[in-house]
Amino acid sequence: MEKAGEFPYTRGIHPTMYQGRLWTMRQYAGFGDARQSNERYRYLLAQGTTGLSVAFDLPTQMGYDSDAPMAAGEVGKVGVAVDTIEDMGVLFDGIPLDQVSTSMTINATASTLLALYVAVARGRGIPSTALRGTIQNDVLKEYIARGTYIYPPRASMRLITDIFAWCRTEVPRWNTISISGYHIREAGSTAAQEIAFTLADGIAYVEAAIAAGLGPDDVGPQLSFFFNAHNDLLEEVGKFRAARRMWAHIMRDRFGAKDPRSWTLRFHTQTAGSTLAAQQIDTNVVRVTLQALAAVLGGTQSLHTNSRDEALALPTEASARLALRTQQVIAYESGVTQHVDPFGGSVVVEGITDRLEAEAAALIREIDGMGGMVAAIERGFPQREIQNAAYADQLAVDRKERVVVGVNQFQIEEPPPSELLRVSRALEDEQVARTRAFRAARDPIVARDAVARLQDSAAGSANLMGGILAAVEARATLGEIADALRSVWGEYRETVIL
Repeated sequence: MEKAGEFPYTRGIHPTMYQGRLWTMRQYAGFGDARQSNERYRYLLAQGTTGLSVAFDLPTQMGYDSDAPMAAGEVGKVGVAVDTIEDMGVLFDGIPLDQVSTSMTINATASTLLALYVAVARGRGIPSTALRGTIQNDVLKEYIARGTYIYPPRASMRLITDIFAWCRTEVPRWNTISISGYHIREAGSTAAQEIAFTLADGIAYVEAAIAAGLGPDDVGPQLSFFFNAHNDLLEEVGKFRAARRMWAHIMRDRFGAKDPRSWTLRFHTQTAGSTLAAQQIDTNVVRVTLQALAAVLGGTQSLHTNSRDEALALPTEASARLALRTQQVIAYESGVTQHVDPFGGSVVVEGITDRLEAEAAALIREIDGMGGMVAAIERGFPQREIQNAAYADQLAVDRKERVVVGVNQFQIEEPPPSELLRVSRALEDEQVARTRAFRAARDPIVARDAVARLQDSAAGSANLMGGILAAVEARATLGEIADALRSVWGEYRETVIL
């Protein structure tokens, strides 16, 4: 058996794993407006969070300002509303951007949110070369499983490779993409499908980067991944081990990467939101604990633990604190961090690792036969596979072949929870007013000209990141930038899959 820290990294990407350094405890948070979310971030940092993770509301994810008709009723509901450079500044008020690692779960508008973050840092005298963090920036999985896309796939791939190239020199410590299996699993995939479709997306991104003139070692060290931690503890441990091993071979053998940093699959994990039940919500604490333990036993580099009340609402402050404490108990009290690969050599886990690798490899070969992941998505292949797996699993729950405690077995009568976090409608009105006041106070000609230059660049072939940064610094809004790109590329409309 190979050692941890050695190719193909089945046992972990570092020789000593958590003996040398714990994973980043990166609690995902964001709701309402920038001020409210900033208060939550500062609270979590005070409670021991070691990295920030920003959740954005649906209008921000879809490229709409808060006063757009399409945003009505959704402002600040599932994340924080960020329309302007002022919003981004308030969001990180009092937080040292050159000292904290920030992850932003954003995809279709990732380029704009990254530009806003860089612009705020520059305004504080912090060079972009000092910034550390991650943008999810994984649009392919939006077409597969989640739906917050804007532009057609090939235009979206151009934005992604522009970010790769720009960050290589401008923000070299930034992870330019977090290739996400999390949402694929949330949509109902199996563990093997989660590995296969995630790594197939990764292959597509590396191929796109090479086609844009970058080498595998130009982008490889800045790629990161994002996986789900589900309920089957031993299968999840095997899943993480198999994914690491497969990616190492893909980068070295398929793409010819020479830098060992390009071979290592570094990943963030989030516990499985789809497994949380609205019934007997305290039981969710047990589910999250087991899922978090699976992520740690599988060697994650970063972890978010869901809160007990998330099947009903955004987490309260107390629930978010308990979720963080779950990680801290595993880290400091369980003893598992003293062992590099606790299940290495286990007949059961080694067998699961091999099985998942074989199943995932077969799916990747099928996708390769279709011409790659973009072509497979356009044909509806991964979407159909996930739909079938989700349907089969729901049938198992309905027939009680798979027990979900408190849902289809062991039910009780219970009153609804007394404390849930609600985002008021008044907050939307306030955010709309702020956005309109922001536009009224700027130089309209400067903003308009910056957006027009960006639109011209989108019609050509130049790297767009410089133009997007110039636009946000000229005080263009997120929605105006997205509209400029929509005017050139159009919007994607999903084909109905039968």
